[in-house]
Amino acid sequence: MEKEHIKVFTGTSIFIDRLSYLLDKENIPSLIKNHHESARLGGFGLSIDNIELFIYNTDLEKATPIIEEFKKEIGE
Repeated sequence: MEKEHIKVFTGTSIFIDRLSYLLDKENIPSLIKNHHESARLGGFGLSIDNIELFIYNTDLEKATPIIEEFKKEIGE
């Protein structure tokens, strides 16, 4: 199976940083796309909850319980 990034969560930087940390503890690499910061640097306005977290599709099965538990934790 070819490795591709898939989006698993969108939210604020606090939530994204926490989830990224939880995944990292389980050796699941993640990629953060911060559209808010990119827009700010470009001189545009954008919602602060427009940050996305991606993982490899090959890690989805291992990451799903962590993501679901995190969503319960934050009430989503």
